[in-house]
Amino acid sequence: MFSADISSLTQTDQIYQKTILEAVSRTFALTIPLLPTNLEIVIGNTYLLCRIIDTIEDAICIPLEQKNALSNLFLATVLHGSAPDIFTQKATALLVEHTIQAELDLIQNTSTILRIFASFSEDQKEAIGRCVKIMSLGMQQYHMKQSIDGLQDLQELSHYCYVVAGVVGELLTTLFKLQSTDFVRAIDGQETLAIGFGQALQMTNILKDAQEDLQRGVVWLPRGVDQRVLYDTVYQCLCQAMTYITLVPKKEIGIRRFCFLAFGLAVITLENLVSNQMNSQLIARKLSRRQVGYFYLLTKFIVYSDSLMRIFFRLQSRSLRALIKPTSKVL
Repeated sequence: MFSADISSLTQTDQIYQKTILEAVSRTFALTIPLLPTNLEIVIGNTYLLCRIIDTIEDAICIPLEQKNALSNLFLATVLHGSAPDIFTQKATALLVEHTIQAELDLIQNTSTILRIFASFSEDQKEAIGRCVKIMSLGMQQYHMKQSIDGLQDLQELSHYCYVVAGVVGELLTTLFKLQSTDFVRAIDGQETLAIGFGQALQMTNILKDAQEDLQRGVVWLPRGVDQRVLYDTVYQCLCQAMTYITLVPKKEIGIRRFCFLAFGLAVITLENLVSNQMNSQLIARKLSRRQVGYFYLLTKFIVYSDSLMRIFFRLQSRSLRALIKPTSKVL
């Protein structure tokens, strides 16, 4: 299988990527190192490229035309080898007052991230390029919709979650297939499950961050959609994600843990959200370090068994299933 030529990477570049990943994402800094070393570098790099796109999207104070121009400049830098310094200078000037220091540091070191990207195999770069292009162009469609009005309907929410995260699920599937011939056989004909996996994680984030987004004048939830229907949509995506994870061969334990840890944290987060709402608590509490650490240790054991993973899913989604039961056949 074709893989990244990590021997060509400088230690300084590798250390920077690992350090900045920890600075911009506590969750992915926990999950990505579970992967085999070559995949850890590739997927860590991909996350940072996507994080730059997301940082541009989140800067709601930047005029729309400037935001789209910046997105296109970044896309040209990744796909066509445009000089990263031009993007870095323009992005820094526009974002310096609209983003956190860690994200600004990432943007200022775009050239480092792209040097690592350049070391990947052609198959890997092609797959990552496709993901970055769909995500960047897709997000541009939603730049003008960043308002308190919300999305039009469930279909638009599904499309938004596809361009933000479903396409990442497709990318992960491609990278996993390049890593494992057994996974190629297992996933054959069921690749679309990866979209549900990505969408489930994104919908969870949207629900978790709804109050924070509202405070900054942005709503990503669809207008006029019953809460039960919304949570049912997320649950169906989680069911697809669960099936997807069981298709990862047990000998690829790092990939299994990577997927199941992200999945499980989303399930626990949703369960907390539903429980809080049942108790009339409007503010979503983030998972504590203790909760995350406990589940991290738990994944060491249960990822070896499809049955144990499914039991976890069923037990940890009780409130969610109780909420949606009138609208959906619960699995």
